Amino acid sequence: MIRRARAGDAAAVVAVWNPIIRDTAITFTDREKTEEDIRALIEAQPFWIIEGVAGFATHGVFRAGPGYACTREHTIHLAPEARGRGMGRALIEALQASARADGYRVLIGAVSGSNPAGIAFHTAMGFQTAGRLPDVGVKGGRFHDLVLMLKPL
Repeated sequence: MIRRARAGDAAAVVAVWNPIIRDTAITFTDREKTEEDIRALIEAQPFWIIEGVAGFATHGVFRAGPGYACTREHTIHLAPEARGRGMGRALIEALQASARADGYRVLIGAVSGSNPAGIAFHTAMGFQTAGRLPDVGVKGGRFHDLVLMLKPL
């Protein structure tokens, strides 16, 4: 069900990610992803998908500099029809196992304060709220909080 993404999965990942970018405040960017963007991510960092690409999870650099080398920030997104079916749990568990095996010690989730389902998901998965940054994100003409959540691996 869960496997490492391949370059050929880029179009399907774009189909999941771009509606989230375009239509929600789950992410604060308004720049939609291209297939080239996704292929580059798949080549650069661990990238997991659910077969059929109903969702994906990846992790990358949290902050530049050697002092943060053991900490990663993750991204996880599911298509609407995949939510609430255990797929997010399976993805984040695969991602955590991969990060742990690669020697990372902490995963950070930067969750939109306008995404209570995302906060609840991370809490259920054992992430702790490390802080809330009020009004640091702008999307759809509104300011949004950013909730930093972390999980020691």
